[in-house]
Order: sequence, then structure tokens, then C-alpha cells
Amino acid sequence: MRADRVFAYGAAAGLLGDLLLGDPRRGHPVAAFGRAAAAVERTLWRDHRGWGALHTAVCVGGATALAALASRSVRTSRTASVALTAAATWSVVGGTSLGREARAVGGALAAGDLDAARERLPHLCGRDPQALDADGVARAVVESVAENTSDAVVGALVWGAVAGVPGLVAFRAVNTLDAMVGHRSPRYRRYGWASARLDDVAGWPGARLTAVLAAVAGPDPRGALRAWRADARRHPSPNAGPVEASFAGALGVRLGGTLSYGGRVEHRPVLNGTGRAVRVHDIERAVRLSRRVGWLALGVSAAGRILLTGAGRVPVPLPVSVSVPVPSTRKGRTA
Repeated sequence: MRADRVFAYGAAAGLLGDLLLGDPRRGHPVAAFGRAAAAVERTLWRDHRGWGALHTAVCVGGATALAALASRSVRTSRTASVALTAAATWSVVGGTSLGREARAVGGALAAGDLDAARERLPHLCGRDPQALDADGVARAVVESVAENTSDAVVGALVWGAVAGVPGLVAFRAVNTLDAMVGHRSPRYRRYGWASARLDDVAGWPGARLTAVLAAVAGPDPRGALRAWRADARRHPSPNAGPVEASFAGALGVRLGGTLSYGGRVEHRPVLNGTGRAVRVHDIERAVRLSRRVGWLALGVSAAGRILLTGAGRVPVPLPVSVSVPVPSTRKGRTA
């Protein structure tokens, strides 16, 4: 079976598995990676960029090397290759868990239980929930759904199309390390620098594809493109900016503004300033848009793999860097 079909069938099966099963409650490979990365950090941590870069290289390189070895070991079997791709895809994507957590917060808000919504919000993002009113919680959820559509679904599929199973694993490893150490806190300002920068690079193509697909799949394509063009560059994150701006325009809502994150108050630019304030029902709209974007990304990625294979330019899987968020949150550092 050709490499393009292996990826297409395996990725489709993995995405379907995520839709039907979500993340496992125990024994998740991402959680195992997180524990291993934490153990490496305990050994290597120094308040120095070089030691942080070594941490990133060890963790991402090790995970990618294991994925490459597994991929090589099954390459003579079509069935095993598809199964490995499906398992890797299911392990690294998190669209179903993302939607489930977003809906749980939305349900609490709809029931008028702000305390429950605040308690559940950290499963999605790193905002300080006690500083948010109901509208602020709803806005945080929509922003998190937008950003994590790229981080937890589209970015992984893009790198899977480029480098197969090693690409899927590498992307999730990079994203997870960024969620763990890519913060601007005193402990990680230097040590997490390499992970944060690598996540910016690895997330670049997936973020742009997510923004495009949000415009295509959303109810207001022109609004999405207009907000992306006008506001994305004003966001402090080079990848969250296009995604959140496109979602804001597509849904006709305003995102951004003042927030409290990790004990710091940040005043972020407003995205799609002509839109209305986020309401509780916009959470469900954002989740549905995220789901459509994920399936469209599968089609685009599979088509891209076919084009690369047809041109004879499918890259040999390399230990490139890519990412993985803490399993229960699926969050990036800017959500």
C-alpha cells in the first residue's frame, strides 16, 4: 500500500476513534510522555536557555526516535502500518475531549452555576477563573476551543502528512512541552524558551490552515478573513492570533481583551472589534466549527500527502520537533 493511502486510512481511523472514544481516562500515551518529561526536567533543570534546549532535544528527540523505530518495524505490513498510524493519530489528537470540556463549562454557565464553570475552566486553559465573570468564562472557552483546534487536531494532522507517525508524535511532544515549561514564569522564562520557540515554529503551518478552514467552514467567511487580516498580527502569539481572529470573525463575536493568566494581568488586543460579546450559546457554535475544521483538515492533509507522494518528495521521517498538551487540558500557553 502506498504511503499516502496508509496515512489517509490510518489518520481517518484515528480521528474516528477520537470521535467515538475520546481520550482514555488511564494510560494515555501523552500522560506517559508528560511524566517522562517531568523526570528529565528534575535532572536537567537550570535557570539557563542551554539546559532548557537540551531538555527539549532529549524529550522530543526521544519520542520521535521511538515513533520512527515503530514505523520502520511495521513498514512491510500494510495492515500494521495503517493500524500504527491510526493508533498514533488517536493518541495525539484531542478534538473530542476539547469539545466535551467546553460543553461542560457551557452547561454550567447555562444553568447559572458560575462557581462550577470556574472550577471546570482550568481543564481547558490556564486563565485565573476567579477573576472572570460569566461572560469572561464564555469568552475564555471560545478562545481556548479556537486555539486548541490548531494545537490538538490540525497541527498534528499537518505534520502527520509531512512525516507520518514520527511527525504526529513529534508535534504532540513539542506542544506538550510548551504547555509544561513554555511559560514566562520566573522558573521557566529561560529554561522553557527553547520549547516555546519550537512550538511557535512547529505550530505555524497548522495555525494558518486552521484559520483558513475556519473561514471556509464558518457561517461568515468574509468576516473571518477580515478579522484575520486586520487583527491577527496584534495578538502576542504568532499562531493563536490568526486562529482566534478567524474564529471570532466566523462566529461574529469579539475575542481578546483583559485577562488574568498565571497571576499576571494582560491587556490583549480585541479581535473582531465589530462583533458582539460572546454569549453562552457561542460555546456550542465554536465546538461545532472546531469539529468541521478538524475533518476538513484531515481531507487537506491526506490530499497533501498524496501530492507529496506523487511528486516523489515524501520526506524520510526525521526527529523533527512537534508537540503535546497536558492530556486533561489540551491547552497551549496562550489560551
